[in-house]
Amino acid sequence: MARKYLGGSGQALTVWISVAASTVLVFYGYDQGVFGNVLVGEDFLRTMGYPSTSLQGTMTSVYNLGCFFGALSTIVTGDILGRPKVILVGSTIIALGGIIQAASYGAPQMLVGRVVAGLGTGMNTATAGVWQAETSKMGSRGKLVIIQMANCITGFSISNWLTLGFSFASGSVAWRFPLAFQVFFTAVIWCLCPFLPDSPRLLIRKGKYDEAYEVLAALEGGGATVDSPAVKTQFSIIKDVLDREQMESYTWFQLLSGKGPAGVLRRMILGAWMQAMNQISGINVTSYYMTYVFIHALGISELRARILAAAGSVDYLLFSILAYFVIERYGRRTVMMTSAAACSMCWIIISIVLALTDKQPENSYNYGAVAVTFFFVFWAAFGMGVLGVPWLYPTEINALAMRTKGASLAMATNWIFNYMVAEITPSGIANLGWKFWIIWAVICFAFVPITYFFYPETANRSLEDIDRFFESKPGIFIHRNKIGTQLKRPAIYVEADLRIEEQQREKDQISAVEVEKTEGEKTIQ
Repeated sequence: MARKYLGGSGQALTVWISVAASTVLVFYGYDQGVFGNVLVGEDFLRTMGYPSTSLQGTMTSVYNLGCFFGALSTIVTGDILGRPKVILVGSTIIALGGIIQAASYGAPQMLVGRVVAGLGTGMNTATAGVWQAETSKMGSRGKLVIIQMANCITGFSISNWLTLGFSFASGSVAWRFPLAFQVFFTAVIWCLCPFLPDSPRLLIRKGKYDEAYEVLAALEGGGATVDSPAVKTQFSIIKDVLDREQMESYTWFQLLSGKGPAGVLRRMILGAWMQAMNQISGINVTSYYMTYVFIHALGISELRARILAAAGSVDYLLFSILAYFVIERYGRRTVMMTSAAACSMCWIIISIVLALTDKQPENSYNYGAVAVTFFFVFWAAFGMGVLGVPWLYPTEINALAMRTKGASLAMATNWIFNYMVAEITPSGIANLGWKFWIIWAVICFAFVPITYFFYPETANRSLEDIDRFFESKPGIFIHRNKIGTQLKRPAIYVEADLRIEEQQREKDQISAVEVEKTEGEKTIQ
């Protein structure tokens, strides 16, 4: 019987890991929404000394610099500590940052709190998706990471409604309590992560074979043990890929210069740029600054802006949940391209409407209603694809032995572009007006050909299948590569698994014969 973690094995254990990993994303989503709403409060602005537009942007964006360095730190700490321990450390750091922010009496202290919270968030976001992907079965991996992202939007929605409610409170509690509430999520993480297993793939890489067998058996469920054929086969498949990669025999310089195993550098770039696409879509203009945008770009009152932002977060959450039903059915490529095209269309319409508002201010109310409508449509379109695919892809595309480092670099890319968007948004709205929104329309449209020509499909593949694909040295352009683009799992990968399974069966038979022979010799003696 397999060991049970938090009383569960098999599907139940996968759910527990998903809950823990999703709580990490609740953290992220909550912070995205909370500071943008805190930023428009009168008591907050007075306490911070009425910061300039530029300083407001810096206060928001400096969090992302902390996230950038936190994500980079997992290149070293990710494999040493293991997935659950990194998340425990990261969550504790976030709680510390939240306390510093909630206790702030000036901009310098607030900036420090934002950076500290960012360090923990960077560590968490670089780890949670990898942990989820490496402990999930092939058919559910995408859905589970999509659930993570839906929980990210759950956090975003909670922050919008919580700050809306506290906006009616007098004094500093209106913003101090929402900032301090981050400690609650740390408590949830400490109730879960100490009692959940590490990634079996990481354990195999570290030579902890007995523990890896135990975790694989627990994830298999159904009464599986370390001696079950399915567990032994899965172990052999993972170890076979690791043995062929021989990643430990290469230096970082060799890997980054393309002299290591086939496709390592390319795969890291694909994962990192997919995360960049997530951030430069314009989503963080709305995530961090939605209330600010409604007030300063559309001329809506503060209370109505807060209500619209809170309602929009529910719209965003609903469609991020609906992505669960399309991510495996239609695959990463189709979902990403369709979502990006729809996002581009929304930005085009918003740009046109805001331009007309400048020319016909007497119709500003009607044009504002249209703009708000297409912000809601944008959230729906983004939530269905460009939200989840970039968070899922780096956990799948990177080489088995480089998954931690590749995911860390992808998340660092995410955060540095996140910082850029958060930093430029207040000034962009103030200086460019309606032209500011054209930038995001063009960028989102570019995602369609980029995904079509360069990104192979990862749905309906095991993580080891993706390693096999790049071992075949496909060309840079993959749009005509049937194995790289088809949605159904390629037959050659099924056959490869069957060969390894047969080899494992033969090894077991030989071992059984040797045991019988040894026991027979002992009996004779």
